[in-house]
This record gives sequence, structure tokens and C-alpha cells, in this order.
Amino acid sequence: VELANMNRLFFRPEQSGLSKVEASLQTLRDINPDVEFEIFNMNITTSENYDVLLERIRQGGLQEKRVDLVLSCVDNYAARMTINQACNELGQIWLESGVSENAVSGHIQTMIPGRYACFECAPPAVVAGGGDENAIKREGVCAASLPTTMGITAGLLAQATLKHLLKFGTVSNFLGYDALGDYFPSYSMTPNPECGNRHCRLRQQEWAEHPEEMMRKYNLLEETEKKDDSNAELHPDNEWGIVIEDSDGCAASEEEEEKEEVVDTKGASVEELMASLKSLQ
Repeated sequence: VELANMNRLFFRPEQSGLSKVEASLQTLRDINPDVEFEIFNMNITTSENYDVLLERIRQGGLQEKRVDLVLSCVDNYAARMTINQACNELGQIWLESGVSENAVSGHIQTMIPGRYACFECAPPAVVAGGGDENAIKREGVCAASLPTTMGITAGLLAQATLKHLLKFGTVSNFLGYDALGDYFPSYSMTPNPECGNRHCRLRQQEWAEHPEEMMRKYNLLEETEKKDDSNAELHPDNEWGIVIEDSDGCAASEEEEEKEEVVDTKGASVEELMASLKSLQ
């Protein structure tokens, strides 16, 4: 933790010098001491630590079960690719997030292996063109230094997490945020059949051959049921006898609602009526 982090992260000045995971643990325990935390201060891109990452995804949940969701808040390409590889390999849903280097846009992305594009399906332009991945992060540029953009993106990530875990609303495949235009683009990205990730292609094959089974595996059947019921009539039995009344307190019948109001002009034209109206003013 450095003093430069104070303007945009939830670290405190007295935590300067601590590792970010240690400082985060300290702050989170102060907020809610009843939550059980595990911290690992390590580079997940090494082969040894990658095995630890796989093991904690498999057994890091309650009663040593698989975790429900993985949230990615890393700030470099290699770490994102590592998380992408692990979740494709295990068939694990994860949420990716990021803020642009100019600090005025961000995004969150729901990754369901095989159903949506993985991080390797649509790599950054530099990598897709055969360039050096290290060129993605420019030397001397401090990405995401605007605290409001980072806070809004983090809020979107937290909201999507709640919706996914508690099964309400719609969790977008991709949701962006453009601060300059107050624009929130949202769309879905289909996986690339020629993705360079072998496990991504295997997950795609599973979805193509056993779609209903995969929907059950990822607990997505409720999503389909919501779409099927979107046009259903609400409360058709009207159990509570609710009626719609007009401003006079009288129940409005369908015949009254459909009846058109007729005005007798006594044969006067529009011009004559307008002239009469002006004479009254």
C-alpha cells in the first residue's frame, strides 16, 4: 500500500507499507468481524501458485465445497489470463472487471465458460495482432486514478454479485460505463469457436450438446422461466378484489373507459369556435 492509493482505494494512511491483502483484511474485519476471510499474498501467474488458485476455487467455499463465484479485480493482462484459464478449466462462473487507463470508463463482464466469450476469445488488439502483452500497460501511466470511476465500477460489480447469488434481476454479460457520456452499454458476446483456450472450446462443446444439463449445472433455469413468464398476466384471479377508481371515487367500468367524449358544436366551424374563444378573453 502506498500513499498514492489513498485517493481511490479504501486503504488508510496508517496502512502504508502493508501488502494490499493484509490491509484489505484489516479493513474488512473492522467493517464486519463475523465474516471469515482467507488471504493469499502471492503471484497467481506462477505454476505453483496457480495450483493453489485451482484448489481454493474447488474447496474454498463453506464446508470445503466449491466457491459460488469468482470476482476478478486484478489490473494486468497476465493475471486476467490466469483467472480465465482456471475458471475455464473448472467450469467456474466468474465476474471480470476493469477501469481504463484514462480513468473515465470501466466495465464488468459475466464469464460463464462456454456460454459467453471468455477473456481469450476476444483478446486486446495488441495481443491479437501478435504484439507484446506488456505494451498494454504503458510505462509511467497510473491507471484508474479517478476515484469516482473506480467506485462506480466497483458498485456495479457488487450489484451484479448480489443479483447473481440471490437470483434477482438480470445479470448482463457485459456492462460498460462511459463517464464522459453518461453511457452504460450492455450486450452479450458469444464465444469464439476458434478460441485459443482448449478448455473454452470444450465448454462450448458441452453447451452445444447438452444445453439443458448445462443450464442446471450453472443454476440458470430460473433465468429461462423468468423470460417465459414475462408476458403472463399478473394476479389473474384478483384475490384481493382490487379495482381501479376515477378521481370521484367511483369504480370505472370498461364501457366507461372505452366511451369517447362527444361535444356538440351546434354546426360551428373550428374558426368560428376560435373566434368565440378569443372574444371571451
